[in-house]
Amino acid sequence: MARLYSNENFPFPVVEELRRLGHDVLTVLETGHAGQAWPDEQVLAFATDEQQTLLTMNRKHFFRLHQLEPAHSGIIACTFDANFPSLAARIHAAVSSPSSLNGQLLRINRPH
Repeated sequence: MARLYSNENFPFPVVEELRRLGHDVLTVLETGHAGQAWPDEQVLAFATDEQQTLLTMNRKHFFRLHQLEPAHSGIIACTFDANFPSLAARIHAAVSSPSSLNGQLLRINRPH
Protein backbone atom coordinates (compact mmCIF):
# COMPACT_ATOMS: atom_id res chain seq x y z
CA MET A 1 0.00 0.00 0.00
CA ALA A 2 1.00 3.62 -0.44
CA ARG A 3 2.91 5.82 1.99
CA LEU A 4 1.08 9.16 2.01
CA TYR A 5 1.55 12.55 3.66
CA SER A 6 -1.61 14.58 4.16
CA ASN A 7 -1.31 18.35 3.69
CA GLU A 8 -2.91 20.52 6.36
CA ASN A 9 -5.92 21.34 4.18
CA PHE A 10 -6.75 17.69 3.47
CA PRO A 11 -9.97 16.29 5.05
CA PHE A 12 -9.18 13.99 7.97
CA PRO A 13 -12.16 11.67 7.26
CA VAL A 14 -10.46 10.80 3.94
CA VAL A 15 -7.22 10.07 5.82
CA GLU A 16 -9.12 7.74 8.16
CA GLU A 17 -10.74 5.91 5.24
CA LEU A 18 -7.40 5.54 3.44
CA ARG A 19 -5.94 4.05 6.62
CA ARG A 20 -8.87 1.65 6.83
CA LEU A 21 -8.05 0.62 3.25
CA GLY A 22 -4.51 -0.22 4.38
CA HIS A 23 -2.51 2.86 3.42
CA ASP A 24 0.16 4.37 5.66
CA VAL A 25 -0.99 8.00 6.00
CA LEU A 26 0.82 10.61 8.09
CA THR A 27 -0.76 14.03 8.69
CA VAL A 28 0.83 17.45 9.14
CA LEU A 29 -0.70 17.51 12.64
CA GLU A 30 0.99 14.22 13.56
CA THR A 31 4.39 15.57 12.51
CA GLY A 32 3.98 18.63 14.72
CA HIS A 33 3.92 21.07 11.81
CA ALA A 34 0.24 22.09 11.94
CA GLY A 35 -0.47 25.80 12.15
CA GLN A 36 3.07 26.75 11.13
CA ALA A 37 2.07 28.10 7.71
CA TRP A 38 4.77 26.09 5.99
CA PRO A 39 5.33 27.18 2.40
CA ASP A 40 4.20 24.57 -0.12
CA GLU A 41 7.84 24.00 -1.13
CA GLN A 42 8.65 22.89 2.44
CA VAL A 43 5.60 20.64 2.62
CA LEU A 44 6.65 18.89 -0.61
CA ALA A 45 10.28 18.68 0.51
CA PHE A 46 9.24 17.08 3.81
CA ALA A 47 7.08 14.50 2.03
CA THR A 48 9.92 13.75 -0.37
CA ASP A 49 12.47 13.41 2.45
CA GLU A 50 10.10 10.96 4.17
CA GLN A 51 9.48 9.11 0.85
CA GLN A 52 5.76 9.80 1.08
CA THR A 53 3.37 10.88 -1.64
CA LEU A 54 1.71 14.20 -0.82
CA LEU A 55 -2.10 14.41 -0.56
CA THR A 56 -3.45 17.92 -1.12
CA MET A 57 -6.47 19.98 -2.11
CA ASN A 58 -4.16 22.86 -3.02
CA ARG A 59 -4.12 21.92 -6.68
CA LYS A 60 -2.90 25.08 -8.41
CA HIS A 61 0.17 25.58 -6.23
CA PHE A 62 1.25 21.95 -6.37
CA PHE A 63 0.71 21.73 -10.15
CA ARG A 64 3.21 24.59 -10.37
CA LEU A 65 5.62 22.93 -7.93
CA HIS A 66 5.46 19.69 -9.89
CA GLN A 67 6.71 21.61 -12.93
CA LEU A 68 9.45 23.38 -10.94
CA GLU A 69 10.52 20.44 -8.74
CA PRO A 70 9.78 17.19 -10.61
CA ALA A 71 12.07 15.09 -8.36
CA HIS A 72 9.54 14.38 -5.59
CA SER A 73 7.86 11.30 -4.11
CA GLY A 74 4.56 12.01 -5.85
CA ILE A 75 1.70 14.46 -5.55
CA ILE A 76 -1.98 13.54 -5.40
CA ALA A 77 -4.01 16.70 -6.02
CA CYS A 78 -7.72 16.33 -5.36
CA THR A 79 -10.83 18.37 -5.98
CA PHE A 80 -13.04 18.66 -2.90
CA ASP A 81 -15.71 15.97 -2.57
CA ALA A 82 -17.84 15.94 0.57
CA ASN A 83 -18.42 12.24 -0.06
CA PHE A 84 -15.21 11.34 1.77
CA PRO A 85 -15.45 7.54 1.30
CA SER A 86 -15.87 8.08 -2.44
CA LEU A 87 -12.83 10.38 -2.58
CA ALA A 88 -10.78 7.87 -0.60
CA ALA A 89 -11.88 5.06 -2.95
CA ARG A 90 -10.75 7.07 -6.00
CA ILE A 91 -7.37 7.75 -4.37
CA HIS A 92 -7.05 4.09 -3.39
CA ALA A 93 -7.75 2.99 -6.97
CA ALA A 94 -5.22 5.47 -8.35
CA VAL A 95 -2.38 4.37 -6.06
CA SER A 96 -3.07 0.65 -6.06
CA SER A 97 -1.13 -0.10 -9.24
CA PRO A 98 2.34 -1.51 -8.63
CA SER A 99 4.18 1.33 -10.37
CA SER A 100 6.14 3.95 -8.41
CA LEU A 101 4.55 7.30 -7.62
CA ASN A 102 7.95 9.06 -7.63
CA GLY A 103 7.79 12.18 -9.77
CA GLN A 104 4.13 11.56 -10.59
CA LEU A 105 1.29 14.08 -10.38
CA LEU A 106 -2.07 12.36 -9.97
CA ARG A 107 -5.25 14.37 -10.38
CA ILE A 108 -8.22 13.01 -8.48
CA ASN A 109 -11.35 14.81 -9.64
CA ARG A 110 -14.86 14.81 -8.27
CA PRO A 111 -17.17 12.75 -10.50
CA HIS A 112 -19.56 14.72 -12.70
